[in-house]
Amino acid sequence: MESPAAPPLPRPAGPRTDLPITTAAPVKKQRRYAAAALSTVLAVAAALGAAAAVTAVGDRTKVLAIANDVPAGQPLTDADIVVAEVSADAALTPMPATDRASVVGKRPAVDLRKGSLLVAGQLQPGTGLGDDKQQVGVQVKRGQAPAGSLVPGDKVLAVTVPGQGEQPTTGKDGVEAPPTSVKAVVVAVSRPDASGAVVVNLAVSASDGPLLATRASSGRIALVRDVRSGS
Repeated sequence: MESPAAPPLPRPAGPRTDLPITTAAPVKKQRRYAAAALSTVLAVAAALGAAAAVTAVGDRTKVLAIANDVPAGQPLTDADIVVAEVSADAALTPMPATDRASVVGKRPAVDLRKGSLLVAGQLQPGTGLGDDKQQVGVQVKRGQAPAGSLVPGDKVLAVTVPGQGEQPTTGKDGVEAPPTSVKAVVVAVSRPDASGAVVVNLAVSASDGPLLATRASSGRIALVRDVRSGS
C-alpha cells in the first residue's frame, strides 16, 4: 500500500521579489569606450603641443649681440659682434642681424658687455663723438677727476696743475693766477687700474691738441666736469 503524498509547503506571504539579472558585458564595453576616448584626447593634446613648439621655433629672429666687452667710445669691430637667435618679443628691441655692416665702426655711448644684445640707443649718432676734432688720451690719477661721474659727451676743462715742487704763478698783486685750461669733450673713459688711475679720451680743437698732449705726457692734467644742464 503506497504512502500518501506529502502536501505542498505553503509559500511565504509578502510581495514577490525578482532578483536582478546582471551581466559584465556592458561594463567592459564602457571601459573600452572610455579608454579609446582618453587615447584620442591625449593624441590631440600631443599634436597641439608639437604644433605650438614648431610655431615657437618659427617665431625666432636673428639679432646682433656683443661678442667682447667694449668700453664706451671705442669703435666696434666686426669681431665684437655676433648674430644670435632669440624669440620674437615686443618688449625686446635689439638691432636686426641685417644691420651688422652699418654698425661696424660706430662707437657705443655706454660700456657693452659680452653676451648682451645690441640696441640702437647704445650707439652714438654717426660714427661717434669727436670725429671732427683731435683726440688726446689723458691719464688721470685718483683725485684728479670726479670719481666715477665722467661719461661720453661730458664737457670738461683739462686744467694744467703745477708740477712737483713748482709754485703756483702769481700776478703783480701777489694774487695766484688762474691755471691754464683747455676745453674738451669726453669721448671714452677706461676702467680704473690698480692705482685708481683712468685714461680719458678727450676731443679738443686742432689748436689745443698738441698743447694738451704735451701737458698730459707729464701727468699734470686734472679734469673739471662742466655743468650738464643746458649743455
